[in-house]
Amino acid sequence: MIKLRNEDIKDNTIKSSKGNQMKWFLNNVWYKADYVGYEGFSEYLVSKLVKFSNLKETEFTDYECEEIEYQDNKFAGCKSKNFMPVGWQLITLERLFMNYYGHSLNSGIYSIESYENRAKFIVDQTIRMTNLKDFGIYFSVLMTIDAFFLNEDRHTHNIAVLLDEKGVYHYCPIFDNGASLLSDTKLDYPLSRDVFSLMRKVKPKTFSDNFDVQLDAVEKLYGKNVHFSFTRKDVEEIVDRNVFYSREIKDRVKNLIFEQMRKYKYLLIK
Repeated sequence: MIKLRNEDIKDNTIKSSKGNQMKWFLNNVWYKADYVGYEGFSEYLVSKLVKFSNLKETEFTDYECEEIEYQDNKFAGCKSKNFMPVGWQLITLERLFMNYYGHSLNSGIYSIESYENRAKFIVDQTIRMTNLKDFGIYFSVLMTIDAFFLNEDRHTHNIAVLLDEKGVYHYCPIFDNGASLLSDTKLDYPLSRDVFSLMRKVKPKTFSDNFDVQLDAVEKLYGKNVHFSFTRKDVEEIVDRNVFYSREIKDRVKNLIFEQMRKYKYLLIK
C-alpha cells in the first residue's frame, strides 16, 4: 500500500469521456485510483499481456496494481514509472492539431466519409506536424491493441507524442488502457450482466464506433504490425496472481480475453 498526500495529486491532462481518475505523482511514479470499476486491473493485465508481443518493452507502459491510501480512504488502482525525460512534454494529437491548425482534430475526422481516409488523415497530419515517418505503424498497433482488449476510450485526447527540449518529436510509449476489458462496472458494464452480451455493446472512439472497422482500415493501410504469443495458461496465471480484485472480476476478464483470443486468432502465434 502507498499513502499519498494532497501535494502529490496531479491534474489529469488526458481527458476521459467518463470523468477523470484521481492521479498522483511521487518519486517518479504515477499512481491512479479506480474510478468507475477495475481500471487499475485493466492497465495491469493489458501491459502484462502486451509483453507477450513483438513490441519492445520501451514501446509500452508497464503497470502494476497498487492499493492507495488517500485522506483516510483506501482505493484499488495502479502505478507506473514515469516514462518522460526531464524537460520533455506529452502532447496529445488533439492539442497538436489545435496548436497547428487552430481547430479540432476530432471534428475534422468525422467530416470525412471513408473510414480508411479518416485513419489516413490522422496519420498523414501527424506525420506532417511531427515528422514521425512511421506513425502509421504506431497507429495501427494502437488500433490492434484497442480492438483486442476492447479499449473504448482511445480518442484524440488519448493518443500522444512526446516533444523534447530541442523541439524534436518522439513516439510515446503506449499507455492508458484502463478503459479496456469492460472495466466500467459502475455505469455501462455491471458485473451482474452477461459478459458476452456486454462485449457486443463496446464502441471505440478514435475514427469509428466499431473496433473491426477501425482494425480493417489500419491493416489495409499500414499492414499487421503487432502479434501476441500468450496462451490461455499465461492469461490465467497473470490474472490469478493479482490479489487486489475479486474472483468475479477475474473470471469475467478471463472469459473476455479467451473470447478475443478465439476471435482474433490470426494475431496469435505459437
